[in-house]
Amino acid sequence: MSRVPVTTAVAALLAGVPLLCAVAGPALAPLLPAPDGSGALLPPGPGHPLGTDALGRDVLELALTGGTTVVALVVGTLVLAYAAGVPLGLVLAASGRRWAVLLTQRTLDVLLVLPSLLVLLVLAGTGRRGVGWLLVATALLQLPAVVRVVRGAAGTPARRVALETMTQNGEPWWRIHLAETGRFVAGPVLVDAGTRGVLVLTVLTSASFLGVGLPPDTVDWAVVIEQNSSSLFLAPYALLVPAGLLVALAAGTNLLVDRLADRTGAVV
Repeated sequence: MSRVPVTTAVAALLAGVPLLCAVAGPALAPLLPAPDGSGALLPPGPGHPLGTDALGRDVLELALTGGTTVVALVVGTLVLAYAAGVPLGLVLAASGRRWAVLLTQRTLDVLLVLPSLLVLLVLAGTGRRGVGWLLVATALLQLPAVVRVVRGAAGTPARRVALETMTQNGEPWWRIHLAETGRFVAGPVLVDAGTRGVLVLTVLTSASFLGVGLPPDTVDWAVVIEQNSSSLFLAPYALLVPAGLLVALAAGTNLLVDRLADRTGAVV
């Protein structure tokens, strides 16, 4: 029986606890005991084991319910980015029109050099603060890198030999360059998605500090951190618990991606 490496176990624990809170937390929150008294910045006590935050909310309940939006926004952003980036990367890798490939790549490079913080500031300054705007903007920021990863993986020398063989056998263009090549690049894309999820998490967290996307009354770990940023010494758990969950999610995901890259031979 093979043993699970320590690094993998630690990574699974770090990523698993926040994910468990995000998935099962809303169902567990109603089972918490009723708070004994209410008020802002209360220390840990009966009914609120981790105390209350600056708005008088139970910190444990916030920890259990604040991760759903985090995970949903990260997954939604990645879905948008890869839904557009994977087909575009495959088409660019298969295209024989060099001028069209260069034009598309240079256009995407404009997005590549845009700092994410600048884009968020533009959204905030122009009043575009909805979740939809945030998802689209964050996905567009990831699009150039996704296209590069897919195009690079699809254009490896070993893959060219397989493409030539399938072409000589009379396979249709879409099956060669979209279906089969898409299956070939699935490994590198999966590894890239793990790493990119951490980058997206960072961008979305920064957006919460700028007031872009989620309304201020949303129960979200990043929003809770922003609301309690000045209460570290009065109610440390209100700040450290959601921050710790975000850090654990990012660190655990990175470690799991490293392990996946080692096993698949993909480059992160």
